[in-house]
Amino acid sequence: MRRRSGPAKRVSAAESASHGRGLALAGLALAVILWGTSFVAIKAALVGFGPLAVGAGRMLLSSTLMLALWPRIEAPDRQPGDWRWLALIALLYPCLYYVLEGNALTLTTASQAGTVSALVPLLAAVGARVFLSEHLSGRAVAGLAVSLVGVVVLSLGAPAQAAAPAPALGNALEVLAMVSYAISMLALKRMTSRYSPWFLTGVQFLVGALLFFPALILMPIDAWGRVPLEAWLGVLYLGLFVTLLPAGLYNFAMSRMPTGRAAMAINLVPVVALVTGFLLLGESLAPIQVAACVVIFGGVVFGQMQGSMGGRPARADLPDLPEAGSTIAAQ
Repeated sequence: MRRRSGPAKRVSAAESASHGRGLALAGLALAVILWGTSFVAIKAALVGFGPLAVGAGRMLLSSTLMLALWPRIEAPDRQPGDWRWLALIALLYPCLYYVLEGNALTLTTASQAGTVSALVPLLAAVGARVFLSEHLSGRAVAGLAVSLVGVVVLSLGAPAQAAAPAPALGNALEVLAMVSYAISMLALKRMTSRYSPWFLTGVQFLVGALLFFPALILMPIDAWGRVPLEAWLGVLYLGLFVTLLPAGLYNFAMSRMPTGRAAMAINLVPVVALVTGFLLLGESLAPIQVAACVVIFGGVVFGQMQGSMGGRPARADLPDLPEAGSTIAAQ
């Protein structure tokens, strides 16, 4: 009996780890699709609202959803001083990030902003190597390099757009937004061993909603009646689908794999942004950009293959531990 129970337990553990990796990758894929479409939605929302009002509206909607789910989220293992890390995470993302990105998209196109977002993997991978002792294998480095080459080609092949009055400044603000997000990502990774990713996501957007709410109060009353339907739809889409769900899915994925590996999937965000910008906003998609999208996708798939990352094991490699956020996921 003892000889049989040992192997059976190991098989069950292996299946559990494989299932966890599969869920993490599926969550990453959905998060990338939602994030990629967010640039078009922000462009639509900015037709009737200012950048701060857009941020306030989407975070209020997401926070309302989060409050409804809050009782189902497992309690964290709090330690003294955690509030400093939680405050840093929330202030960098979504607060500073939304301010920078909202203003960036008034100056550049959705396609170009989406392209700049692919800088996150490089920023996160370097930061994770320095601060979290996570190391990229040769396969991951090659995949990241190939996808970044695709991003460069994608950016250089972007034609001028009438919707981008100051693309250089807009893209610079988008770069700063990505820096803010990458730093927040590294701080969040530090907390995922003791905090549910959904708890962390809730803290991020509850804090953001409180800080951005004055932007709605200060909005002139007569301005509300002039807001076009597309702006309302943009805010609703951002608040109900883009703001909370992909952030939670991405935080969940980061709790199951090294930061650099999870961040590499963000290289696919520009592809989704370019395609949706072309289909919905009429932004040009040159043939060289299509080729660059294929290169980016190939690099991400190659880098995400099994065994692509070394360094500290992710939570998925520890099948005896309960899944972070499993309380909410099970219900």
